[in-house]
Amino acid sequence: METDLTAAYDRCRALHRRHGRTYYLATRLLPAWKRRHVHALYGFARYADEIVDDLDSTLDRAEQAAALRAFGEGFFAGLRGAPCDDPVLPAVLHTVRAFGLDVGDFEKFLDAMAMDLVAEQYATYDDLLGYMEGSAAVIGTMMSPILEPSDPVRAREHARQLGLGFQLTNFIRDVAEDLERGRVYLPMADLERFGVTRADLAAGDVTPAVRELLAFEVERARAHYRAAAPGIELLAPSSRPCIRTAVALYGGILTEVERAGYQVLRGRVRVPRRRRLAVASRNWAAARRAALAERQVRVTTPGAAPR
Repeated sequence: METDLTAAYDRCRALHRRHGRTYYLATRLLPAWKRRHVHALYGFARYADEIVDDLDSTLDRAEQAAALRAFGEGFFAGLRGAPCDDPVLPAVLHTVRAFGLDVGDFEKFLDAMAMDLVAEQYATYDDLLGYMEGSAAVIGTMMSPILEPSDPVRAREHARQLGLGFQLTNFIRDVAEDLERGRVYLPMADLERFGVTRADLAAGDVTPAVRELLAFEVERARAHYRAAAPGIELLAPSSRPCIRTAVALYGGILTEVERAGYQVLRGRVRVPRRRRLAVASRNWAAARRAALAERQVRVTTPGAAPR
């Protein structure tokens, strides 16, 4: 029913607004018709992530795994036409069909979420990339068709790199929160290289060695952003201000980490609200112009000169 679909989109938007404030602000620069599909993908990712990462959950690991499987089975059954009473999946299914999204990306994402129930650390960056391929890179490639790239094949790799950059930024910012969940996403090889242990991170003191480790990871995240940057010009003009804003805001998290002396071990570093609003405001006029231009329709009367 249309009411169920509308309610599902509204639920996804609410999840995005509550839990993804930085990216939600950037999506405000998209035309409304694109915006709701981005909310749907965020709702899908957030719903699955909450199953495995909610610190207040009363479920044990086996129950979390079962809940995640049930969520995935409901999604794939919905793609096959089965009835769906989930609060977010109708919007996700509608978005997948509307843009012909790669179902393999969703499979990889759910597999990555399942890894969070068993993996507490990653030995090398290549190992971590294997996880981030499913947890983050595919979010970028899911998003890409909604943003209307002129060259979908080229844009896909840039979108993948942007997803990796966003995810690594989160890992740097959220070291303390991830430790609460028993996880360290910074590669063990990097910790060893700089003489840092898990116990050092848990102690909460930003020693010179910890600072060097985090500075190294910050530069690695920025390398992903640089690899993603050429993809912005491949997007439809009405999509570019949103992604420029998102990159600036997430890049701003890395800058705030540096300004805080890399103190991410005792709480979350944030970009000040006034700075987030200033970044969005700088791109607002371009977003409006592009959206208005794309709404213009030119009709040529047969036999008349084009106008």
